[in-house]
Formats: sequence, structure tokens, C-alpha cells
Amino acid sequence: MVSVALSATEERELIAGCTRFLQLHGRRSPRELLTDIPDGVAMDRYGHGGVVAELEDVTAKLLGKPAAAFFPSGTMAQQAVLRVHADRRHGNPVFVCHPACHLEWREGRGYQRLHGLTCHAAGDLRVPLMVNDLEAVAETPATLLLELPQRDLGGHLPAWSELEAQVAWGRARGAAVHLDGARLWECTPRYRRTPAEIAALFDTVYVSFYKGLGALSGACLAGPAAEVAEAREWRTRHGGTLLALWPYAASALTCLQRRLPRMPEYYRHAQAIAAAVAEVPEIEVVPDPPDTPMMHLLLRTTAPQFGEAIVRLARAHGIWTFSRWFASDSPGTQRVELAVGDATLGFEPDEVRDILRALVR
Repeated sequence: MVSVALSATEERELIAGCTRFLQLHGRRSPRELLTDIPDGVAMDRYGHGGVVAELEDVTAKLLGKPAAAFFPSGTMAQQAVLRVHADRRHGNPVFVCHPACHLEWREGRGYQRLHGLTCHAAGDLRVPLMVNDLEAVAETPATLLLELPQRDLGGHLPAWSELEAQVAWGRARGAAVHLDGARLWECTPRYRRTPAEIAALFDTVYVSFYKGLGALSGACLAGPAAEVAEAREWRTRHGGTLLALWPYAASALTCLQRRLPRMPEYYRHAQAIAAAVAEVPEIEVVPDPPDTPMMHLLLRTTAPQFGEAIVRLARAHGIWTFSRWFASDSPGTQRVELAVGDATLGFEPDEVRDILRALVR
């Protein structure tokens, strides 16, 4: 991941001067973010009662699960539930997941350092997980962890029948099946199923409230009451039961109610953008067409040229596009993530195509 070739101060000043934002819901000031906390919100105390309990109840119902617990972060929530599933299976430390799993790539392997758990990666890093990859796993895991969508593969979603086959593989081995559903909300248009219908395949589900929804922060873990209660104890052990969690929960509840109904609109816009961008030979859309309101774009340009083009566009037109991007196997190709939200809806697909064409030429 690479930053634009500006100092942090220069980048902040440049972004502050922009009036339009390509990504997700745009740049919002701290004051604007706090407007998502309505007047009269009921405060919790150490995670009990108030708007935290209200959010947990709403999330449990949305996911069709008996219980849900609010966590300050998804990292904490998933470590807690993996530990619970391991302990309930005689201390079996093994969980199976795709090698691009968020816990493996971006969380410092906290599952291993803090809980002594072992990740058995199945499949190829660059290819979506398939049931054939799972069939090659000989040992019996405590948990099968599936990510929907696979963010580092551009938001890929497996076919529903393939997903069912993967879940069946875990069930046949007595494993708990856990969903890393940070962006579960974004899966609903493609699958044409409600969050509860998707979550019904899984024993436990984690969802994020800032990824895709744009809330301040926070996550929920949903599942059977006993497992969720055990996970709450691990929240305390991790230092996550703060005196007051209500600002995060209130923001989450507001953004969930505001943006979950708009997911079909975001999805249609992402599809239209991908179709328009396909006209630019220097750009490849991954996956094409997008499975969710996000996609990865492979851009044939060097990192310095790309950074300079981003700055030129911002200074000339007041449009901010990307603050960071990923290296690819080739120094002449850059990978960026385009997430579609409220701000993106302000751009017609052809305008997005022209903006991206300018960044690579």
C-alpha cells in the first residue's frame, strides 16, 4: 500500500480544498460525523443498556440470530469468537480460511500471538476460495472461516451453490462455520437475499458498521446466546468493554438505517461504472462485472505517475480520488479499490471513466 507523494500536511490541505470525492460516502468532517449521533440518545454503561443494547437487538434481528454483542473493532470480535469455537471443541486451535483472510494479512496474526490459534490457509492467494480447495485439507478444524465478500479479491462473491458446498464441508467435519461479514450488507443485491437469509448458513457472523456503511467505528458479533455471552467475556479480557460505547453504537445505528436500504442503488451504480470503465484499455476491472458495490481496478501506470496525476486532478478540478493504492506484481500496474457510496453516486459512470482515464494517461 502506497501513499500519494505528499507530506501528511500537504495531503490534508489538498483534500480540504476538494469539493467532490469519488470514494464511498466522501470526506466528512468530525462535526459532520457527529451529526449521526441523534439528540436524546440513551447512553450505555460499560456496554450495557442504552443505544448499545438497541443496536445489538436490531443487528440480531437483521441477521436472524438469537443474540448479538457490540465490539469496538472487528479484529477483537473475530479473535473472541474463534477462541470460543476452539475452546468448545476441546481446545482445537485450528481454523481454516483463505490465505487472503483479513486476520492473516492485516491484523498482525493476533489470533496466534494472543490466543495460540493456528491458521490453515486453503487455496491460492490470488484465486477465490472453492470447495475443492477445502477438500484438500486433511486435518479437522475447530472453525471454517469464510469472508463475504472477499475484499482483497475485489469484492468477489462465490455462487450461492458454491457457498452452500463450502459450508457443508465445514459441517461434515464438526467445525463451527463463521462468517467474516464485515461487508455482508453489500452482498444482499447480488444474492437477492436478506442479511438474515445469508447469515442463516453460518453459526456466528461478524458485521462492521463503518465498512460500507460509514459509521464512526464498531462491529457486532451475532450467533447463539451462549457463544455470544462467552465472546462478551473475551471482550472484557481484551479491554473492549469501555465505560461508554454509545457514540459508536449511535452512529452505527443511524448509518445502518440510512444506508442498508441503498445497497441495491450502490450495486447498480458500480455495475454501470464497470461497464463504462471497460472502454479504457489501460484499466482492468476485478471482478468484471463487480459482485458488490466495490471493485478493484488494475491501472497500467507507474506509482509516481499515478500519484502525480491524482494531485493534478485535485488541484485542477477539486476532485479527490485515491489516497492510497496497492502494488501489483508489475511496477507498471497499480491496484486501487473503488467503493461505491453516497459520494460516488454524484458521478455519472462516463465521468468516472474519464477521471480514471486521466489518471492513467
